Amino acid sequence: MTGEHRVVTVAGERPYDVVIGHRLLGEVAPLLGDGVQRVLVVHPAALATTADAILEDLRASGYEAYGAEVPDAEEAKTAQVAAFLWGVLGQAGFTRSDAVLTVGGGATTDLGGFVAATWLRGVTVVHVPTTVLGMVDAAVGGKTGINTAEGKNLVGSFHPPAGVLCDLSALESLPRHDFVAGLAEVVKCGFIADPRILDLVEQNVALLQDPVAASSSPVLLELIERAVAVKARVVGEDLREAGLREILNYGHTFAHAIEHVERYQWRHGAAVSVGMVFVAELARLAGRLDDEVVDRHRAVLTALGLPTTYRGDRWEQLLTAMRRDKKTRGDLLRFVVLEGLARPTRLEGPDPTLLVAAYAEVSEGAAPPSRLVAL
Repeated sequence: MTGEHRVVTVAGERPYDVVIGHRLLGEVAPLLGDGVQRVLVVHPAALATTADAILEDLRASGYEAYGAEVPDAEEAKTAQVAAFLWGVLGQAGFTRSDAVLTVGGGATTDLGGFVAATWLRGVTVVHVPTTVLGMVDAAVGGKTGINTAEGKNLVGSFHPPAGVLCDLSALESLPRHDFVAGLAEVVKCGFIADPRILDLVEQNVALLQDPVAASSSPVLLELIERAVAVKARVVGEDLREAGLREILNYGHTFAHAIEHVERYQWRHGAAVSVGMVFVAELARLAGRLDDEVVDRHRAVLTALGLPTTYRGDRWEQLLTAMRRDKKTRGDLLRFVVLEGLARPTRLEGPDPTLLVAAYAEVSEGAAPPSRLVAL
């Protein structure tokens, strides 16, 4: 491989490597494994040039390679788009020994992984994420899914990839807002498991505002590696979210509710940013978390330019959406909260007055944090 690169291995029934570095696109073929003849490269229109280069390499390596263009962002994650890809696979005669390769952000990864998981009850999938969010979240861990009118990722399966290739050079062309939004998931890993991530972010805020400069920096390489390592450790022990893996949902119950209410017009990372502040406030109000850690949430996220508030007139819609969340059990709302830095736990069925109070703390136009004693 060319350039400096790091490898994080995800353990489990079928271990796989996440390769992180620069100028790695020519290294896709080895990740496909033995016996693959046909490869479907799934990508959005904006990445057609990158996909074409990968298709050319695959064909030169002897594969029968096909390209399939899908909508960008969350518009790709529908049953209709999945059905389109199933049609492509069927018409090209894909068998159980063939593969799907995704090139794109988190939505493309989720969609392509779901299609691979469901075609002939599961074929090989390799991910080439091209966003920060895709690299540290969607591409690692084997969660796949599409959205329905009722909510985000409600239809899906667990289907680990055969490999993941994170080429940091792809991040240079990301719009700044998309780049920074992806860093919310990196910050999340810092709060739940690896505080060194928070130190690195705080020390390099200016650098992390510039995708071009950050992409070639050893700081970003370390941040991506550390975030991937956090997720790898968790999913290696708990692929199907029976227990430990739930900590990766820190901030996500409220975040998914925002995305649903906003009809997926909010960036995922922006919603997660607000969601983390919401659960930090919830934990503080419940007597679980001290002011210093709550304040650090706001400070780190605000320094990056991420939102920490949401409109204050949507509580009923948000509550309805949270009750549909995958982490809810029956009518019992469940939240991942912190008891301290890197000390995640669950809060089940919190008092409704706590939820309303936490919402007030993240509502736009709210007074500074009230620092109420636990209700």
